[in-house]
Amino acid sequence: MRIGFIGRGRMGRPMLDRLAEAGHDITVLVRRADIRADAEAEGLRCAATVEEAVREADAVFVVVLTDDQVRSVCLGPEGALAGMRPGAALVQHTTCAPDTVQLLAQKGAERGVEVLDAALSGGPHDIAASRLTLWVGGDGALLARLRPVLETYASPIVPVGPVGNGQRVKLVNNALFVAQVGLVADAVRLARSLGIEERTILEAVQQGSGSSRALDVVARGGSVDAVAERLADLMSKDVAVVREAARRAGVDLGLVGSVLSSDTVVGRVLGTGRPPGPRAFPNPSPPSLSSTARTIQEARHERP
Repeated sequence: MRIGFIGRGRMGRPMLDRLAEAGHDITVLVRRADIRADAEAEGLRCAATVEEAVREADAVFVVVLTDDQVRSVCLGPEGALAGMRPGAALVQHTTCAPDTVQLLAQKGAERGVEVLDAALSGGPHDIAASRLTLWVGGDGALLARLRPVLETYASPIVPVGPVGNGQRVKLVNNALFVAQVGLVADAVRLARSLGIEERTILEAVQQGSGSSRALDVVARGGSVDAVAERLADLMSKDVAVVREAARRAGVDLGLVGSVLSSDTVVGRVLGTGRPPGPRAFPNPSPPSLSSTARTIQEARHERP
């Protein structure tokens, strides 16, 4: 398959490696000339502009960092959707606002381009092992067509309904993960007050009913502080996104929100000293997110 790729970063680079190993014909966006020369020396076909990266592609993969970056590279006269040919598909992996990916689907449909909302869970090591988790919102037939490509780096691939639901599931998942890391931090505090060292309690509870993915991540990282230092920026971003999505939908975060606002999460896990406030998305007015109110309660990189 001819693939245009936008986002050769921490997550994007191992995806590129897996796609290339599977024999796909890839053009990757690399705007800076010096970095482009290095990438070409590594055997990558590079493009200096979005239009050049996407114009011949059967599918375009977007793996950037922020909601603003998704909109910047996908929308507008110089964006990916404007440069893609009718019949092509855009696979959006970046964690973003649900209404952003819904807007991509709307604008894509106007040009005959289909969009998959393929939110991800995992890290570079999961991509290398082809075990990245994908929560996919979008047309089932399109997912079936692209599944063999996605399976080069992802399993399981979980359909979750229409476009937007992939991001909603990701938001709920990440909020729950950060809350669980906070509970692990408080469990470590409790254990220390009982005379048990952090390493001991982490290793012991891993074998019990109190274990969780969050506890396993902390145990592998060595301590709560070590994991917080490595993942605080990503976790803070995700907490801000879920707070904003819930605010727009009029959804109460409930007990999860209380844990996320606790001194333990704010001060130790996220290290900000204050709760992450709503992150402003480009649309100043609340979007039509009636479906969010229904789905954000049902479902939401190591990212969780």
